[in-house]
Amino acid sequence: MYAIIKSGSKQYRVKKGDVIYVDRLLTATPGESVEFPDVLLLGEAGKDTKVGCPRVEGCRVLGQFVAEVKGPKIQSVKYKQRKNQYRKFGHRARYSQVKILDIVS
Repeated sequence: MYAIIKSGSKQYRVKKGDVIYVDRLLTATPGESVEFPDVLLLGEAGKDTKVGCPRVEGCRVLGQFVAEVKGPKIQSVKYKQRKNQYRKFGHRARYSQVKILDIVS
């Protein structure tokens, strides 16, 4: 069984036992349970697929917050020719690592 969930402004295809990296969850601490109520699609091999409009009613995905991790460093440059203007900047996004425990339908 798999589900497509929405977290933040992104969608993720998950199944039981998966480890996903979602945008930072501010309220979670390591070991705490996390619930994703926005299930957009629910599918199982050999059975009918349930498509939500916009969500599948009575379905949710349960997970466990594992850790907060940093993504890759992203660097960018602003440059204006003949103006002696050069600026280098960057950032590293923070992500929450979540292990999917169960899909409740």
